[in-house]
Amino acid sequence: MNVDGCAPNMVVVASDPQASSLGPKDRVGVIDVIGHDPKTDEVVLVMNEARPWDLSDARLHELQERFNAYVSFLLDGELAEWNPQLAKKPARIELRCADTPDGRVLDLLGVIHDRLAFQEIKMEVIVGRVGRPVASA
Repeated sequence: MNVDGCAPNMVVVASDPQASSLGPKDRVGVIDVIGHDPKTDEVVLVMNEARPWDLSDARLHELQERFNAYVSFLLDGELAEWNPQLAKKPARIELRCADTPDGRVLDLLGVIHDRLAFQEIKMEVIVGRVGRPVASA
């Protein structure tokens, strides 16, 4: 399986093809893509955000809740239950968004980045590469 917009060397372990069709509130607990980057030997959780940033309090809260769900998956044993081999690897969360975050979104992402660093979880923001899962050989 390949995912549009993901690094060509990333091996996709799981993706939720229905995630993009869910409403914003329904996506809070959904991890869009779980992969393994053999180049860095990291487990990668991809969070796709195709909507433009509106800077509202509700939108910022939703983004924070999504990150909380991703971190919980990594740290609270869900990844270890699902795939013990991947759970032993360093982790990276990629926020893939259609538009460049600015203002309050950037401030929030900076705080999230710093807090994740304490947990030894990397975070990257990738603009313009929101992927959709597609099957391929």
